[in-house]
Amino acid sequence: MFVLLQAIILGIVEGLTEFLPVSSTGHLILTEHILGFVDSKEIFTVVIQVGAIAAVIWYFRHDLAQRIAGLLKRDKQAIRFWTLLAIGTIPAGLLGLLIEAQMERLTTPTVVAWALIIGGIVLWLVDRKPVERKKDEPKIDKIGFKQAWYVGIGQCLALVPGVSRSGATIISGLFAGMDHATATAFSFYLSIPVLVLASGYKLVKHADAIGDISGGVAAIALGVVAAFFTALAAVAWLLRYISRHNFRPFAYYRVVLGIIILVWLGFN
Repeated sequence: MFVLLQAIILGIVEGLTEFLPVSSTGHLILTEHILGFVDSKEIFTVVIQVGAIAAVIWYFRHDLAQRIAGLLKRDKQAIRFWTLLAIGTIPAGLLGLLIEAQMERLTTPTVVAWALIIGGIVLWLVDRKPVERKKDEPKIDKIGFKQAWYVGIGQCLALVPGVSRSGATIISGLFAGMDHATATAFSFYLSIPVLVLASGYKLVKHADAIGDISGGVAAIALGVVAAFFTALAAVAWLLRYISRHNFRPFAYYRVVLGIIILVWLGFN
C-alpha cells in the first residue's frame, strides 16, 4: 500500500512540474531518491508522462480536433502547424536515440542540481523584460519555421536531467522572438509528440522491466491518473499566469533548489 502511495506522490510531482520550467525529470529523480522508489530502466519516470500528455491533449482538444480535420482536408494553415511540430520534434528525437546509453550516467542528484542552477541563470538572463499587465493570446500560427527550429535545438538540452523540457523550449522560443504566451503554448503543443514518442519507445524496449518497478503495473496506473489531473490544473494555471507575468520567479526557484540539493548532498 505504501508503494502505491509513493506512486501517487510521484504522479502529482510529474503533473505539477512537467509543464513548468523547473524540470519534471529532475524533480522525479530527487523524489524517487528520497522515497526509495525503485524505477527500473526509468520506465516509471517516462511512462507516467502519459498522464501529462493526456492532460495537454484534453485541454487543447477542440483546437487539436480542428487542426487534425484541417490536415485531412489539406488546409495550408493546418499543414503548416503540423510541420512546425515536426521541425521542433526531430532534433531532440534523433539525438535522444543516439545518446540514450550515455544519458543513464547523468541521472544523478548532482547533475540535476547543477542543471537547475545553470538553467535558472539562463532563464533569468533571457527573460528580464517586464511583462505588460494584459492578457495576450498565443499566436501559434505566426510562428516561423526558423523559430520552430531554434526551439527544437533548444529542446535537445532537455535530455540532460534537470534542464527541463518546457524550460528549454520556452527559453528558446523567447530567444527566437516569441512572446510569453506563444512560447508557452508552443511548448505545450510540442510536448505531445515528444512525450508520446519517448514513453512509447521506453515501454516497448523495456516492457520486461515493468515487474521490477516498485508496485508494478498498479503503481504506473495510479501515477498516470495523478499526473493527468495535476497536469491539467498546471497547464490552465500557467497559461493564465504567464500572460501577465514573466518567468523570473521560476528562475529564482531553480537556483535556490539547486543550491539546497548541493548542500544536502554535501551532508550525505
